[in-house]
Amino acid sequence: QVQLVESGGGSVQAGGSLRLSCAASGDKDSRSTIGWFRQAPGKEREGVATIYTDRGTTYYAESVRGRFTISQDIAANTVYLQMHSLKPEDTAMYYCAAKRWFRLVQSPSTYDYWGQGTQVTVSS
Repeated sequence: QVQLVESGGGSVQAGGSLRLSCAASGDKDSRSTIGWFRQAPGKEREGVATIYTDRGTTYYAESVRGRFTISQDIAANTVYLQMHSLKPEDTAMYYCAAKRWFRLVQSPSTYDYWGQGTQVTVSS
């Protein structure tokens, strides 16, 4: 079993920054891959960024590349999503999710564990 707890969401103006945290616990192998997803009202859940914690390999969706950075603190079992140059279209509920293998990282259905989410609201 794996537990994931997100934090760090909030409301910012366009151009601002936020850092989200995903604190993970439980079976380490089952959470080797940690992904950040977001879902806006009426839209499908989309992958934002993913990290393979064993090697530090990362993946970013085109919409956030160059603005968002995913990183990890191994000792703290925490994965971060640093978000800069936020836009109103980044407004969504953000979730972290975990699975073992770094494959099909943008597909929500391939993840086994999910956190409860944290809301990010960007105003223009």
